Amino acid sequence: MRISDGWKDYELIDCSSGERLERWGDITLIRPDPQVIWQTKRAHPLWKQANARYLRSSSGGGRWEVYGGLPEVWQIGYGALRFHIKTMGFKHTGLFPEQAVNWELVRRVIRSAGRPLQVLNLFAYTGGATLACLEAGASVVHVDASKGMVAWAKENAAACGLADRPVRWIVDDCVKFVEREIRRGHRYDIIIMDPPSYGRGPSGEIWKLEDKIYSFVELCTGVLSEQARMMLVNSYTTGLSPAVMEYILGAVVRPRFGGCVSSGEIGLPVSATHMALPCGATAIWEGK
Repeated sequence: MRISDGWKDYELIDCSSGERLERWGDITLIRPDPQVIWQTKRAHPLWKQANARYLRSSSGGGRWEVYGGLPEVWQIGYGALRFHIKTMGFKHTGLFPEQAVNWELVRRVIRSAGRPLQVLNLFAYTGGATLACLEAGASVVHVDASKGMVAWAKENAAACGLADRPVRWIVDDCVKFVEREIRRGHRYDIIIMDPPSYGRGPSGEIWKLEDKIYSFVELCTGVLSEQARMMLVNSYTTGLSPAVMEYILGAVVRPRFGGCVSSGEIGLPVSATHMALPCGATAIWEGK
């Protein structure tokens, strides 16, 4: 497992009985996590002193129960990067801190390339990977179907002082956008994708990862440059193993572009136990 252990403003303090206890800057939250099936003792005092807790509803969804001192929006940092954080529906905060280990991997590729690289960030959410790539010196096309998420990503870029970097902000269905890029002849050196397990596009298009990921990876090879350096596919779908995604990249990307493929879980260190919580899986193709 590759661990995102470079955070100072974020900490996974403890996890037990289906929940995480987390510090986001000066704010402590308790959020549900279906991976946390163990029922260890909740000895840390912040379990009883959190600012807010997300409670799931038996009818679906849920709500935040606020215990006091919770701002509407606040900031945390990762190195030079800054992110706006807020409590949202479905337990989210606008950032997946485990992705920092992937940001570091992509930044290494960008900085070692010896030439300017073009990055396509698909299902780009609030822009964590986009900001990391811009900060490393790449040009980025940031695509997400949610107008609100793209606006949030722009706010994060401004907070980092990266708003004037070479970036295009696109609100669009990712499949349709890639199809148009193929017709336009646009090519990219790095493709990053963090697709949802299930979702809908702006016109109601249904996305189910297990049904769509193979054909989508095939489609994306049509916008890889001949000197492409990386394709990175992240998944939170528990039924889709890292090895399955690695196999897809090996079957689709490597025969045409060479290089190598790898995969594995990513996770976060847990302060109370000194172990790591699995938080998803990533498959990676790297060019020569």
